[in-house]
Amino acid sequence: MNIYDFTVKDNSGTDVSLSKYKGKVLLVVNTATGCGFTPQYKGLQELYDKYKEKGFEILDFPCNQFANQAPGTDAEITEFCTLRYKTSFPRFKKIEVNGENAEPLYKYLKEQKKGFCKSDIKWNFTKFLIDKDGNVVKRFAPVKTPSAIEKEIAGLL
Repeated sequence: MNIYDFTVKDNSGTDVSLSKYKGKVLLVVNTATGCGFTPQYKGLQELYDKYKEKGFEILDFPCNQFANQAPGTDAEITEFCTLRYKTSFPRFKKIEVNGENAEPLYKYLKEQKKGFCKSDIKWNFTKFLIDKDGNVVKRFAPVKTPSAIEKEIAGLL
């Protein structure tokens, strides 16, 4: 099993098989629009602009589980990110990342790479780096900025 075995919903509710990203390096991120880490959208977009043509994709999964920091609708979140940070990478439907209603993709990601002490996601902007074969190779804490992980992304491309 790998990440390509999952189907998720895009921000308009349409099913998307992650197999469409086969052969690409992926960064999967749970995000929020009202979080102290929200300015990382700028750094994420910079990485995306720099490496998209080399086979890099960012998969953005808004999450409202942490202090109600992503309260808007999927459309409102997309509008905020597009207008404020000029994001152009794929954004998916708002999900839960912990608990019994956690998105199956996130259950899988957490099983593959546990965080400090246990597997739960601690906060928004936790990042999972996926290689071209769909394997989870690294998990980054929210405090790790996009620029701080650039070298590892470039190394997989």
